[in-house]
Amino acid sequence: MMKVRTRGPDETRGLGFKIGKLLKAGDMVGLYGELGAGKTTITKGIAQAFGIAERDIVSASFTLIAEYPTNPPFVHIDLYRINTDEELDHIGLGEVIGGKNIAVIEWAEKAAQWLPDDIIQITLKTLSEDEREITVKGLHEKDRHRR
Repeated sequence: MMKVRTRGPDETRGLGFKIGKLLKAGDMVGLYGELGAGKTTITKGIAQAFGIAERDIVSASFTLIAEYPTNPPFVHIDLYRINTDEELDHIGLGEVIGGKNIAVIEWAEKAAQWLPDDIIQITLKTLSEDEREITVKGLHEKDRHRR
């Protein structure tokens, strides 16, 4: 487990970039935290590690699942507007997580029953307007990639 404090969106994106550089095909990252904690900001940093422009990562206002043709494929899933298990099934969540994809899932607690035990968990906690405490679990566990 790793705990980091960031001061401002640039540091949060920077941490995301570093995490993104460590991800491998098949990894799933679950993001947890209250509204406004920085889940989309850290996702932008992770996506930048795959060459995806920051402007291309958006919140769930319009897109629940966005797939990017990177190598390995990158999938951004934002479950903020999901309220039921039936909605998860309807949007095709099971089709885009796992396999060769790297999936980053905002509001991952809404899909707990769909997610494996070895998901990388990132919890963002607001300490002040600009400061966040970010806890990362599962990223450096020994033999994580021997599935």
